[in-house]
Amino acid sequence: MTTLQPPAAAAPRPAPPPARRDRRSWAGWGFLGPFVAVFALVFLAPIGYSIYLSLFRDQLIGGTTFVGLDNYTQALQDDQFWDSLARVALFLAVQVPIMLGIALLVALALDSGRLYGKSFFRITIFLPYAVPAVVATLMWGFMYGTKYGLVGDINEAFGVSLPDPLSPDLVLASIGNIVTWEFVGYNMLIFYSALRVIPHSLYEAAEIDGAGQIRVITAIKLPAIRGALVIATIFSIIGSFQLFNEPNILRPLARNAITTDYTPNFYTYSLSFNGQQHNYSATVAIIMGLITMVIAYVVQLRGMRKGA
Repeated sequence: MTTLQPPAAAAPRPAPPPARRDRRSWAGWGFLGPFVAVFALVFLAPIGYSIYLSLFRDQLIGGTTFVGLDNYTQALQDDQFWDSLARVALFLAVQVPIMLGIALLVALALDSGRLYGKSFFRITIFLPYAVPAVVATLMWGFMYGTKYGLVGDINEAFGVSLPDPLSPDLVLASIGNIVTWEFVGYNMLIFYSALRVIPHSLYEAAEIDGAGQIRVITAIKLPAIRGALVIATIFSIIGSFQLFNEPNILRPLARNAITTDYTPNFYTYSLSFNGQQHNYSATVAIIMGLITMVIAYVVQLRGMRKGA
């Protein structure tokens, strides 16, 4: 009687020689190398140099001297800096929810399938984002003009006296309108892309349960795009703290309303290029970077927390 023998176990593959393992490990760094080099050159190096500049001060007697953290102490006691920071904080608290709310409503409307001409509306709403910020600000600045702009033409044609959008009381709201017009389409595209990847099986289950549109939005769509909402919020927070182009371009039209310290970035620019205070300018920039990083990180933790 012939006894079947179990198949022999395959012999273990010999380990690759050390030279081959070294080549494999270096191959990964070869792919990462270009990115690391560019990242270090355009991101880490400027930050390091800014920190270095912030530790020195140009003085009439003695030239550039090491002052340690004195520039940071001065910045934390600078009323102009805190006023500009409070202004962009107000801008963030009002403009960002309005902009993201409009973008979310538009994305939900496009995703509902009940909007005729969906492709036309999608490209039309996104189109302002393709307009350069300088062009958009100049265009709106012309429309805001009370002498030669659209507001002035309306006043003359109808015999009314509309408030000046570039007055000290309204210029921040006018800037918010420009930023909202520019970035609603960008955020809409983020939300709409996230909505399009939600599994249809969830909608089918909701339909079987008899859920209405409001229930589908609150129980399925909004939780599914939480990550997109957090990302858009973080981008908007960073953009608000970096507000510079719009005030800088509108300033010739509203010199009494927009000062050189209107926003932290504008203040930093004025210190460096108009006041030649490069060291103090670097200090303000570093502080603003830290504030932005902390707030964005807190928003990320809060938004991505389970059950939030």
